[in-house]
Amino acid sequence: MPPSASEASSSFALLHERVRRWIWDQQWSELRDVQELAIQTILRGDGDAIVTAATAAGKTEAAFLPICSTLVGDAAPGVQVLYVGPLKALINDQWRRLDGLCESLEIPVHRWHGDVTMSARQKLIRDPHGILLITPESLEALFVRRGSEVGRIFAALRFVVIDELHAFIGSERGMQLQSLLHRLERVLHRRVRRVGLSATLGDMTVAANFLRPPNDRAQAPAIVKSEEAGTGVKLRLYGFRHPLHADDETKKEKDDPTLASIARHLFEHLRGSNHLVFANARGRVEGLTDRLARMCNEAKLPQEFFAHHGSLSRELRFEVEDQLKRGERPLTVICTSTLEMGIDIGAVKSVAQIGVPPGVAALRQRLGRSGRRGEPAILRIYIQEETVTDRSAPQDAIRATLVETIAMVNLMLEKWVEPPLAELVHGSTLVQQLLSLIAQYGGITAADAYALLCASGPFRHVPRAMFTSLVEQLETRELIRRERDGLLLHDEKGEKVVNHHDFYSAFKSPDEYRLVSGGRQLGTLPIVNPVSEGSFLIFAGRRWRIVAVDAEKRVIDLVPSAAGRLPIFDPSDGPDVHDRVRREMLAIYTSDDTPVYLDAEAADLLHEGRRNFARFALANTNFIARGDGALYFPWYGTRAMNTLAQQLAAREIKVSMEGLALVALHITPDALRDAVDACERERPIDTIALAAKVKNTLEEKWDWALDDATRFASYASRKLERNPMPSARAR
Repeated sequence: MPPSASEASSSFALLHERVRRWIWDQQWSELRDVQELAIQTILRGDGDAIVTAATAAGKTEAAFLPICSTLVGDAAPGVQVLYVGPLKALINDQWRRLDGLCESLEIPVHRWHGDVTMSARQKLIRDPHGILLITPESLEALFVRRGSEVGRIFAALRFVVIDELHAFIGSERGMQLQSLLHRLERVLHRRVRRVGLSATLGDMTVAANFLRPPNDRAQAPAIVKSEEAGTGVKLRLYGFRHPLHADDETKKEKDDPTLASIARHLFEHLRGSNHLVFANARGRVEGLTDRLARMCNEAKLPQEFFAHHGSLSRELRFEVEDQLKRGERPLTVICTSTLEMGIDIGAVKSVAQIGVPPGVAALRQRLGRSGRRGEPAILRIYIQEETVTDRSAPQDAIRATLVETIAMVNLMLEKWVEPPLAELVHGSTLVQQLLSLIAQYGGITAADAYALLCASGPFRHVPRAMFTSLVEQLETRELIRRERDGLLLHDEKGEKVVNHHDFYSAFKSPDEYRLVSGGRQLGTLPIVNPVSEGSFLIFAGRRWRIVAVDAEKRVIDLVPSAAGRLPIFDPSDGPDVHDRVRREMLAIYTSDDTPVYLDAEAADLLHEGRRNFARFALANTNFIARGDGALYFPWYGTRAMNTLAQQLAAREIKVSMEGLALVALHITPDALRDAVDACERERPIDTIALAAKVKNTLEEKWDWALDDATRFASYASRKLERNPMPSARAR
């Protein structure tokens, strides 16, 4: 670092001399603002911290420059820093990223996940020290398989770093991580400083409570937030309308004619540089990549378009990531959320979003992948809408897909993101953690397990009576058994599930085939797909013919082919929509403003949606007659709508959620209005009692093992609201 820069930086002087030398060797002209702040916070303080800044703003260095400064020359036996990341690919990337810094400081950096060799893991177990990068699942495996050695392995632990903090909050996997970190501190008999890193955080109170729950801390974590202004955003939203009558050209694209138009637009505008295209679903990734690859072949151009999603093999994903990072040739990657996280893929000129974004937070995270090296971020959004006819449902005629996307863009520009859910019961993960705890200690009493997991642990919303009922249910399920002295041990079924590799994840893993070609693994495919020898497949953006199927080993052999068909991936209900997004949508419908970022077709679709909004008089009423039933537009988010739908169903009203509307059968608008008014008078709602009336509450991995009380409480905390805000009722 030049003298002028080092003199201007008070934080630089706080770093260890060898760390300062490494910064000098990198020829950095200055520290980023988040690094300046984090260095002082971590080196001068002794508490937890949250570091938040835009993607590629230097958060990793903000944490590890000061952390490594404290480690230089410390040869105490035991891992000193535990880094937890949500993705194996992110861990691999951070391992490479930290290696240069830590090698110069003689601090070893280890990684531990399913793709790391057994010899590398055993080396760490024999001589634990330095920095360990790990996933929650692999950390779980350490507790289960080496419970008696956890104290020795982490004896010197000084910091826990949680990367992509927002990805864990409010999820089963996040609760698993909270539990594991709490259990680790109980083994060590001391608190260990925690540092959370994230580019997308809204409510800092929720984030702070996740990093360390209030019942387990003396003070709230320090918040280190970058104030660096971005370089601006170039934004365009393109609208596409399905043709009412397919002509000869669209008949060739009979599966999705507008997707063909989107592919042509991407082909014309993205060739020649590096881009990311987020297509939301794996099936759409494959379909779009296949189209773009064929366009390159037909134009006799080098292949520039590649697929990236979770079902592809690690080798294929790494090849794409490596090519992006090296930047030696133009490359556009069609992906799901797999490239949303902070994997270092180098400079990306622009980002495209196909369809409604999963949420405002996801849209902001994706936008952050562009706009590096002092250039503005570029975002293209492509929205498909059906042609409206006399038979179109009102919720389709008002162009809800387009308006929801506009609402998310507006909220993103206002720097708002969805707050994560808090105070969830997480009964499914509690089952896993109890079974893991028994494995760790070789047995534990119910009283000690409750004290560790619930009374002082992250499952604080589970009362003792509920925990007791859960333990009894697990005994009935033959997952655990109780000895005469009160010790809980694994029963026969418990031994089997805990010793299976699938146990370590808190979420469901679908049964899958392995896809191979020429001895090389391409990825996996859910077994819901009908497969047979001689049939065709599109996978990894290429076309294949199935030459052999080994049903017992679940292996499918493929050879390249000129024909192919899209596979079926697991269906999804899609992400929840927040109340704020729905209220913003209502504001858009009742406004005359046209966002400047809409293209001509998108603007026309918006105007059409507003005209139909007025035609159905939705500015004056929330209730519309439809056939022999009625529609209700409450302008609620998904959880509040589900709550009201379950309330109505409990009154024996046949109702379903269809986008913006609740669709009720065999009822008049006035009668539906009276029923809704009655439901709203019941608030606050006994959500557990309401959950007991829901037909299917089996959603999470271990829900099948729960007793009714715990299962209903878990479902209610995830899917229902005790006191939804008043509906935006037109008067």
